[in-house]
Amino acid sequence: MPEEDLIELKFRLYDGSDIGPFRYSPASTIAMLKERIVAEWPKDKKVAPKAANDVKLICAGKILENSRTVGQCKTPFGELPNGVITMHAVVQPSLAKPKSEKKINENPKQSICSCSIL
Repeated sequence: MPEEDLIELKFRLYDGSDIGPFRYSPASTIAMLKERIVAEWPKDKKVAPKAANDVKLICAGKILENSRTVGQCKTPFGELPNGVITMHAVVQPSLAKPKSEKKINENPKQSICSCSIL
């Protein structure tokens, strides 16, 4: 693929630091970008994704779907020559299963309400 057809992207993290820039083919999927982000994630960060599904990519205010390609997500103002497109990478870990153990109150509350018909 010709060098000029590649799209240069960098990923902004929650603390303002960046991963990249990297060059991608317009046919690369968002899922492929997420896998690269997980692999390149700085080890010194407190919040880190465990899997590609933990990462949400945002570009031009839209959350990008895994099945879309980089070429489909390219915005009109990303057409600058030699411009780098910045996408925001947000970590949203999958929810852990809640603990099912609940304390059972041995003394259930008695209803204090009473009705009177006159």
